[in-house]
Amino acid sequence: MDTCEAGSSATIECIFGDLMKINTTGSSAQTASQDNYTIKGVEASHKMAEVDLQRMNQYKPTIMKVARAKKMDPAVIAGIMSRETRAGSCGSGLVDGWGDHGYAFGLMQVDKRYHCPAGEWNSEEHIIQATDILINFINQIQQKFKDWCKEDQFKGGIAAYNAGPGNVCSHEGMDEKTTGKDYANDVVARAQWFKRNGY
Repeated sequence: MDTCEAGSSATIECIFGDLMKINTTGSSAQTASQDNYTIKGVEASHKMAEVDLQRMNQYKPTIMKVARAKKMDPAVIAGIMSRETRAGSCGSGLVDGWGDHGYAFGLMQVDKRYHCPAGEWNSEEHIIQATDILINFINQIQQKFKDWCKEDQFKGGIAAYNAGPGNVCSHEGMDEKTTGKDYANDVVARAQWFKRNGY
């Protein structure tokens, strides 16, 4: 079974694959331009994660608790939170916890068109719900692409978190229908940075 390091103090068992073995191209130029970067790719994803670290750390105890309970890599939860709302940044467009034109809720942007948002926008209940949604999508991708290795299924589940499992059509085109055409690659790159920085 794969083991995900949660920093120097604890080890959290992650049953979905080894985050650090997932290949990633990082963010698109479009995503990187949100921070006025002229860079793109893994470098831009890492820089955005670094910008979000201080805000992310206020949620770290909850992220670690949920990750341990769900056997999820805490760095992936942080990566999604960074991509979706920049860890709750006031500059991310959130209004009373709502983003995406009022359709998506909370730090991890649960879409009310498909789910009934739970808890306060920055609560443990919200993070649990969003993590459960991610796990459900990983499971669906595992069933859809049984011949993919565990890490590719993990990455495919991250793409499905954004675009739905029906829009994950191939390994090469995993991000073809995600926001910015880079969602899974960007989240994975950010998560790998968070993994190296205490998550």
